[in-house]
Amino acid sequence: MLLRRCGTDALLVEVDSIHEVAAVRAALAGIPEIDELVPAARTVLVVGGLTEARRALENIDLTAEHPSSTREVVIPTHYDGPDLQLVADTARITPERVIELHTGATYEVAFCGFAPGFGYLTGLPEELQQPRLDEPRTKVPAGSVGIAGEFTAAYPRATPGGWRLIGRTEITLFDPRADPPTLLAPGDTVRFEVAG
Repeated sequence: MLLRRCGTDALLVEVDSIHEVAAVRAALAGIPEIDELVPAARTVLVVGGLTEARRALENIDLTAEHPSSTREVVIPTHYDGPDLQLVADTARITPERVIELHTGATYEVAFCGFAPGFGYLTGLPEELQQPRLDEPRTKVPAGSVGIAGEFTAAYPRATPGGWRLIGRTEITLFDPRADPPTLLAPGDTVRFEVAG
């Protein structure tokens, strides 16, 4: 673990894995002096409460299991994405099995980024882990559900993107007028279910 000072009141904690990011986030969550925690794939930005953060990180066990949030979000999904057959063919399974595996897993929001409300979800079954598309799309429709590498996610708004799209949801993932504006937060548990 490496600690880097960022300006006058922030600290960047660098670690080696998403699992270690979750351990750092769990160790620092709830410290009242910390104003904000911003996890990413291999870092956690800590704003405020630097003395308390350093103290909490002195004896952290980065290999320990971390408690997830008690909040669970269910995302109803229509599994009719343009890459569903590609994902099935690449995995050498049927589209029905792709849906079964995707809905049968429990995911955790590791971090948010790329676009407001875009949560990178870990927990994707290994059988479904596939690379991004060779040629990204110039426009992925809002609500598209995709997979890329070890992650799955739902696009909160129309953006370019290279993830393999297996479905779509009508749930609102980002609303700037809401409090909070994002549906998903790091640590949340997420499940996908077939939309009725």
